[in-house]
Amino acid sequence: VQLQASGGGSVQAGGSLRLSCLAPRRLFNMNFLAWFRQASGKEREFVASIYWNGGSPSYADSVKGRFTISRDNAKDTVYLQMNDLKPEDTAVYFCAGRVNRLALSARADQRQYPWWGQGTLVTVSS
Repeated sequence: VQLQASGGGSVQAGGSLRLSCLAPRRLFNMNFLAWFRQASGKEREFVASIYWNGGSPSYADSVKGRFTISRDNAKDTVYLQMNDLKPEDTAVYFCAGRVNRLALSARADQRQYPWWGQGTLVTVSS
């Protein structure tokens, strides 16, 4: 069973996309979710994270001020609103989750997340 990520696509630089990650609470007793991304030929990197209660959102420096992570508990969905997209944002985006709380210093460590989605491709052209 996987998380279900969607919403990727192709946009021009400066455009926006909203990614969604469906994580039904009846299947995944998660309290903490995150988005990672992996560009072609590069390692997977942390993008943003949030608690299911909406607390403590955190972001990679490269996306601060442009991306916003949020959640809708009624829909069991976490979102990543991406604005002012740049060609360097081109990547496959993955959502990931875990049950327990996670220290700020550990949120970028993908080994801390046992559940992952299948990835959704975002392509930003210049």
